[in-house]
Amino acid sequence: MSARPARETRRLWHFHGGLHLDEHKTESTGLPIAVAAVPQRLVVPLDQHIGLGAEPLVKPGDRVLRGQLIGRPSGFVSASVHAPTSGRVVAIADLPVPHPSGLSAPCVVIEADGEDRWAELPEPLPDYRERDAAELRERVRWAGIVGLGGAGFPTSVKLNPGADQPVHTLIINGAECEPYITSDDMLMREQAKRVVAGIAILQHMLGARRCIVGIEDNKPEAIGAMNAAVREAGLDETEVVAIPTLYPSGGEKQLIRILTGLEVPSNGIPAELGMVCQNVGTAAAVADAVLEGRPLTSRVVTITGSGVSRPQNFLVRIGTSVADLISAAGGYHGEPRRLIFGGPMMGFTLADDDVPVVKGCNCLIAAMEDEAPSPPSPGPCIRCGECARVCPANLLPQQLYWHARARDFDKTQDYHLFDCIECGCCAHVCPSHIPLVQYYRFAKTEVWAREREKRKADHARQRHEFREARLARLEQERKARLRKKKEALSKPAGDDKAGKQAAIEAAMKRVAAKKAAQAAAGNPVPEPAGQSAAPQEQD
Repeated sequence: MSARPARETRRLWHFHGGLHLDEHKTESTGLPIAVAAVPQRLVVPLDQHIGLGAEPLVKPGDRVLRGQLIGRPSGFVSASVHAPTSGRVVAIADLPVPHPSGLSAPCVVIEADGEDRWAELPEPLPDYRERDAAELRERVRWAGIVGLGGAGFPTSVKLNPGADQPVHTLIINGAECEPYITSDDMLMREQAKRVVAGIAILQHMLGARRCIVGIEDNKPEAIGAMNAAVREAGLDETEVVAIPTLYPSGGEKQLIRILTGLEVPSNGIPAELGMVCQNVGTAAAVADAVLEGRPLTSRVVTITGSGVSRPQNFLVRIGTSVADLISAAGGYHGEPRRLIFGGPMMGFTLADDDVPVVKGCNCLIAAMEDEAPSPPSPGPCIRCGECARVCPANLLPQQLYWHARARDFDKTQDYHLFDCIECGCCAHVCPSHIPLVQYYRFAKTEVWAREREKRKADHARQRHEFREARLARLEQERKARLRKKKEALSKPAGDDKAGKQAAIEAAMKRVAAKKAAQAAAGNPVPEPAGQSAAPQEQD
């Protein structure tokens, strides 16, 4: 039985709020995905994911090959990093990376040799259905795959929900709801078979009985390609569902609500409902790792905006500079007002284009003044309630704003600060132009910093308590030894003399008994050397 278009058979639900935004999708979908040239210099950050950064395995002067492991995970929630091409490591240093803070981070700088030679890769696993899920997860972990929708959460961790949380449904996120971004759309159009192969592997790893692929209905070519690929693969329990175009339908919790009608608990994860959500790009990367033995060294990135000459999607090596990618798209067109990393709603402005493409980079927007006008000065909150009306997480943004502004971070958590997905809907409709999301990000950062300080303080307290207990134990042992010594010294002298006399008498009795036994046997005991049986006369 072939997979049926789920739009005809599946009921859809709605999440609270959301916005209809100008899409700006067609600008970058007129041309097929192009392969960006390998630059002469690549800067590969060791921290491209949620969790601990990778530990470098190379040093300046080392020769590396494409796909070679150059950074190993430093913890459970971490990800591997691989060389995106062959060449020589010229530096390991803190360099600017794409991040809202604008701070630098440890990076491996590789000078390409132009040969682009692959390292020796692990064997492909076309028989993955006969493999244990733990073995496949280890392959995904080795490949350094993270969520390619932008979150960057290590995929191997997400694929290990635990025995106490069995997974029955795999959700594949192809919504790509944010304006301008089309990397997932083009990937599904051109490489649907690769995506579907990854879906089959993910289902096997999770033991999920069914899979639902959610795609916004403004992507008919992608929906058609995915339906055809699912039918060809014979995945009877996989449905491709066209969902209404509404931002932010691509949010994990929002997409699950649309497709299943279920609500992910506050501060909870989909695994609590027996579901796991993965991006279409992540599924394709899993197929590469399992079926080809290739790690994640490149990804599809949308280059768009009125400020770039030729908007298009490119297959880009991780570590390529934004400047090189803009050049691949024909260079700047005029003087862009902002260079946005990510989408216009959830992305952030780059200070300049001298930063590298990372695994979580799905879009770069060179925006002109009309696309990203200068925001007016914020005014006072007029309590209109528009922010609460559009919030897809059904929060109270106004209350969160007041408490974040007052630095009352306990109250922000009472109002479910960490359920905020930072979609920007509230700030978009605010008539007072208050940068609400910036306040929420500030509050989250402060709460995280406070938690880190608390953990450090708890660790220091535990170390202090352990030291105090050790010192107390040592002091008790010292006092016990001293007490025993005093007891030995305090014994009466007569008792000690009597004991010695008794020991001497016992020894003499033993010697006498031995002599008697030898005399009876005809073997008299010899006298000690230097003595005779009778005294000798003196001259």
